[in-house]
Amino acid sequence: MQTHVEELSLRLVKMGMDIEVLTTDPTHRLRDEEVVRGVRVRRFKSWAPNDSYYFSPSLKKYLARNSNTYDIVHVHNYHALPALYGAQTKKSSCLVFTPRYHGSGHTYFRNLLHIPYKYFGRSIFDKADKVICLSKHERDIVLSNFKLRAGKLVLIPNGISKQEFVGLRKTRDTHRSNILCVSRLEKYKGIDWLIKVLPRLDTSVSLQVVGSGPHKRSLMQLSRRLALQDRVEFHSNLDREELLQLYSNANVFVLLSTHEAFGNAVAEALASGTHCIVAYGSALEQWVDNENCFGINFPVDLEHLAELITRAIEKDAAGPATARLLDWDDVARMLHEVYVICSENRTPMS
Repeated sequence: MQTHVEELSLRLVKMGMDIEVLTTDPTHRLRDEEVVRGVRVRRFKSWAPNDSYYFSPSLKKYLARNSNTYDIVHVHNYHALPALYGAQTKKSSCLVFTPRYHGSGHTYFRNLLHIPYKYFGRSIFDKADKVICLSKHERDIVLSNFKLRAGKLVLIPNGISKQEFVGLRKTRDTHRSNILCVSRLEKYKGIDWLIKVLPRLDTSVSLQVVGSGPHKRSLMQLSRRLALQDRVEFHSNLDREELLQLYSNANVFVLLSTHEAFGNAVAEALASGTHCIVAYGSALEQWVDNENCFGINFPVDLEHLAELITRAIEKDAAGPATARLLDWDDVARMLHEVYVICSENRTPMS
């Protein structure tokens, strides 16, 4: 979501729009306000237990006072409270909603919370002038759970910056093979399976995990318990060039997440010419073509996963699969069109 907002905000500014990003700061250490490459960013103190939900009374108060000063308020993520704040404070502005809806919580407790929260979450869909889904999978889940009037829902996939992948060179170690996973470190992302499968693979195969999140400590403990510290490497806060090179150098990219509305990391891995393995059951299914990307069922069978990884490693290098991917420039133009239509047909709330 952070990448989505950043890429589109920067492009919309270049298209002549005045963009402000209202976001939360659970660290309480960042600047309250600054301009980043033409985009004004306002940060509001928040409380995020286990890095979730993002309670921010100050953000809600700000929206209550100022939402009608914006032509368009675009809120993101059904599963976090700032989107609800945007709906509750809607006045004369047009409300656009990108839900990134998964249909359920990612843990037993969060799944229970979905039951009462659906009463409030429904109001975001009701008050939104436009709802933007990132994939057909997400669209189908949204329509099966909420009643939307005809024409409210729009399908706009995420994009990639295609220029970044032009001329990207592979510099793989011929004596070692790398599995790569780029992901927020949550339990539902399935990274545990990648650590557990390593003992079934040749000792020359290692795993590189890029990301941060509440599940990192558990993953590190698992790698130590299985005596795999020398074969599992964790990265965070990489610069863009370092990340792109990891995509390119990997022998196979694997993401076994059970909840995804799109799967940007898979798109970027494919754009870099790296074979992928994903789990069935979420929007990740859209990438499976059994040529560049392979699918596996849940619960994961480790023997089958080991076979797929070995096959992908031994397979000839893939060509960049950019033809089936949109550029962020294309996505920005599609979003701009939605903004124009929405503002012309806004439905103010009293």
